[in-house]
Amino acid sequence: MINYFYDCYQILNKVYSQNSYIKQAINGTFIEEKNRALIVKTCYGVLDKDIELSYYIDYLTEKSPKLVIRTILKISMYAIKYLGKKEYAVTKNAVELTKKLGKGGASAFVNAFLRKFIKTEFTLPKDRFENLSVKYSYPLFAIKELEKDFGVERLEQILSAKNEKTCLSFYQTDGEKYLKDLGVEFETTPFENVFLAKNFVRNADYDLGIYTYQALGSVAICDVVEKGENLLDCCSAPGGKSIRLSHKFDKVYSWDIHEHRVNLIKEYMERMNCQNIIPEQRDAKVFDKKYESYFSAVLCDVPCSGIGVVNDNPDIKLNREETNIKELNIEQLSILKTACRYVKKGGHLYYSTCSIFSSENIEIIKAFLSQNNDFEICEINSKLNHQNIMGTNLFLPDISGGLGFYVAKLKRVK
Repeated sequence: MINYFYDCYQILNKVYSQNSYIKQAINGTFIEEKNRALIVKTCYGVLDKDIELSYYIDYLTEKSPKLVIRTILKISMYAIKYLGKKEYAVTKNAVELTKKLGKGGASAFVNAFLRKFIKTEFTLPKDRFENLSVKYSYPLFAIKELEKDFGVERLEQILSAKNEKTCLSFYQTDGEKYLKDLGVEFETTPFENVFLAKNFVRNADYDLGIYTYQALGSVAICDVVEKGENLLDCCSAPGGKSIRLSHKFDKVYSWDIHEHRVNLIKEYMERMNCQNIIPEQRDAKVFDKKYESYFSAVLCDVPCSGIGVVNDNPDIKLNREETNIKELNIEQLSILKTACRYVKKGGHLYYSTCSIFSSENIEIIKAFLSQNNDFEICEINSKLNHQNIMGTNLFLPDISGGLGFYVAKLKRVK
């Protein structure tokens, strides 16, 4: 077990101390293949329950231990509480890991803490918001924002929603037959050749482009986009929406501000054998007169808080604060104001996020329309369960498959 603990520590230390994304940390860390599934589950689980686990540490200590020790304790508490690992074995291996990392002086503390953790019956904070924050391991500011948007009764339904299935899109083959032949448990979705699979393990067919991963909400966003001549996907990386929409347009221009992310689009194109996508490194906030009124459709899948997809990306919980949302709002509106100038008359402007905050969604649309009377909302009604807001669609974790997204469709009328 010590090797499993050590590999988990190596990954989580990159997230906690270097602000790495969990997916990058896993891909950039050599880990024992025989334990890969357990290691990945543990690392994602620790991040998902970080606020709860941090609360336990603060509850049981007068002075917060240093980061190395906190990380060891979080791995250990998660293994005991959520993985059902034997308490004595976890404690023993946590002590060994502490010594292996050169922190032998803290090994007695780690041992005593975990023994205390095992015996303690914790009480949650009395403050309602703090209570929910610990109970669901959700940022405090996010809980307050969600209650303001959805009310007290709906709040816990959203917080407790889980995403336990993998969404798979097939382009080259009959996905239903493929999954049946593999003996994989799955369910259909409202979208053609898109399935939700349980306990699916990636195989070599992924690299051949037989299937790809794409969140169900992202598929729903692409589904409401009308066919046309050309499309600009102005915040495109890693390229999933461009790939899917390449089947609806003669040409797709895929932009991203960062070179390494443009390379991700190119790799995705090659894997999925897409020939009609043009990837370019561009800043969506900087207007290029060459493309004025050029596109039949423009998709602005803008940078956002990502609060709708924390079930898939729990590290988001560590890196979001209320001030970030206000900064993002400025960028979101700026992108929309620039990108709208690329839409030809009669064409469509699409705005999407993986957030469920009103401040990042309908409020941005309202602000945009108040300053741009040459656009109007086109009502959409997705096949995926959603909440309709002024003709725009909000996909919520409790009704839309465990994740949250938003999409609005605007038409240029003059």
